[in-house]
Amino acid sequence: MESKHKKCTILGANGYLGRHLVYYLTQKGYHVYAYDIQSERNPNIPDNVFYEQFDICNQYEHVRFDVDYLFVFSGITGTKNGFDSYKTFIEVNEIGLLNILSKVKELEVKPKIIFPSTRLVYKGQDFPLQEDAEKEAKTVYAANKLSCERYLNMYANGFGIPYTIYRICVPYGNMFDGDFSYGTVGAFLNRAKSGGTITLYGDGSVQRTLTHVLSICQQIADSMVLDGSENKIYNITGETFSLKELAEKIASIYGTLVTYIPWNELDWKIESGSTVFDGKQIESIIRVDSQMSFNKWLEHIK
Repeated sequence: MESKHKKCTILGANGYLGRHLVYYLTQKGYHVYAYDIQSERNPNIPDNVFYEQFDICNQYEHVRFDVDYLFVFSGITGTKNGFDSYKTFIEVNEIGLLNILSKVKELEVKPKIIFPSTRLVYKGQDFPLQEDAEKEAKTVYAANKLSCERYLNMYANGFGIPYTIYRICVPYGNMFDGDFSYGTVGAFLNRAKSGGTITLYGDGSVQRTLTHVLSICQQIADSMVLDGSENKIYNITGETFSLKELAEKIASIYGTLVTYIPWNELDWKIESGSTVFDGKQIESIIRVDSQMSFNKWLEHIK
């Protein structure tokens, strides 16, 4: 679909995925409005992109809702910290989305909501997970995401607000600077680059689907414009590795070590197990650009 003159609002524009989407969509010809709770824009958000500070909990008067696509990427993430900060997690992740939906439902022409979900909504299994696989929330954050997926479905049914949800497993890489996702790959890299040992719980055999951030942006941008993607949920597809494989690949580049320690009680209880995505559904509607593999990326990071 022609992107020229199409408009997007991106909430959470300074975040890892948010700023990459701002950059990617502007390169594709979209007119982008960027918002984030921080007063200053990330340096990688182009100066010619509109930017304004925004708090999803209570500030909406200046947000551009008269757009084609509204990206709600302004949530907070975490595992154990959600148990201590549950009020903040619920206010930002759930009530924040409901605030947005309550504004959008009053519009005559409603933008399509683009929403990021997570691998953590799934019950870990030893086989590729399709979108309808069994769900199990072991953290407040995972419960937030499941609730938000249901809110989007409710408001689509009740008020005709279109949406597309993308479940993302492990993002990695960067299109413009040396910063990385705060997830698995970023944690391993930070340890290795500082000369420290990469530590894994158990034997490191659990598996994850990895996707370069450029591919994440491409999969979202190419599928969100299709009529058939309305009110659908898609796994973002990628490559599969065990945590042991990832750690050893990164450690070998920086000449550091990988060690294995027993699980502590809480981490074991909230561990999701292997989450390998079946990406056939999104691969059936778009051509996924596979120009960046994890091994190829590793060759260029040091």
